[in-house]
Amino acid sequence: MTRVDFHFNTADKLAYACRLVRKVYRAGHQTVVWAEDEALLKTFDKQLWSFSQRDFVPHVMHTDPLAPQTPVVLACGSLDTDHHGVIVNLGSKPPTVFGRFERLIELVAQQEDDRAAARERWRFYHDRGYEMTRHDLAG
Repeated sequence: MTRVDFHFNTADKLAYACRLVRKVYRAGHQTVVWAEDEALLKTFDKQLWSFSQRDFVPHVMHTDPLAPQTPVVLACGSLDTDHHGVIVNLGSKPPTVFGRFERLIELVAQQEDDRAAARERWRFYHDRGYEMTRHDLAG
């Protein structure tokens, strides 16, 4: 069963996601970064290219022909992928495909609307019996 980690109180969700994805990539895990909003994914894509001058995180959109061979795939909606390690959720809803992954990482910003959506996701996973871990980034 998928392990669910919530990372709460991130000051800048996309900047934190870049550092997190870099860490997961360096650990050798295949990763899908998911959101229901393609515009958000495109913004994240640009930020992933530029957040660090010294680091390169190979990534493509899930529609790219190189997606099966690329360690980090950016996706929205439903997708068919060979990646089953880690999925990072930038969205406000549970990823449609999270059950195929070993680990789901939920990112939660400090804004109240994002926190409210995260509480709904927490209840969703909790009610279905998923093992969850809370990481408070504020302290």
